[in-house]
Amino acid sequence: MNNFMRIAKECAEYGICHNEGGPFGAVITDKEGNIIAKGNNMVLANNDPTAHAEVNVIREACKKLGTYDLSGYILYTSCEPCPMCLSAIIWANIKEVYYACTREDAGNIGFRDDVIYDYLEGKNKDLIQLKQIDREECINLFKEYEEKNKTIY
Repeated sequence: MNNFMRIAKECAEYGICHNEGGPFGAVITDKEGNIIAKGNNMVLANNDPTAHAEVNVIREACKKLGTYDLSGYILYTSCEPCPMCLSAIIWANIKEVYYACTREDAGNIGFRDDVIYDYLEGKNKDLIQLKQIDREECINLFKEYEEKNKTIY
C-alpha cells in the first residue's frame, strides 16, 4: 500500500474509532513527499456537514502554509472526493489527487453523493430551490471589489 494512502486510511480509522465522522481520511504532501496536513472526517464531532476529510486537510494546509493556493501539492484520500470536496480541491488548485475507494463504494453503505451528482447533471432539480433576489442591492459589492483591484482567486 502507498505510504500516504496508508496514513489516510489510519486517519479514517481514527475518526471511526472516536465517532468523529465517516470512514474518510486524507493527506496533503508536497512534491518531495513531506506531509503538510492530514486528517479525517469530522462531521459528527463538529456537527458540521462540510467537515469532510479533504476540506479539513485543505484548511489545515492553507493555514500552515499561509496561502489559499495549493498548486504543486498532492492530495491522497481514502475515498473518491464528493462534489463538495472536489470543488474545494479545484478551488485550492490541487491538480494531483489519489483516491482508494470509489463514490459507488460510499453509496453502497448509504452515503448520498449520487444525489448531488444527479443534481449537477440536471436531474432531481426539486432537491433545492434556488431563487435570485435583490441583485441590484448587492451588485455594487462586486463593482467595488473590482474597482479596488482586490485579489481574484
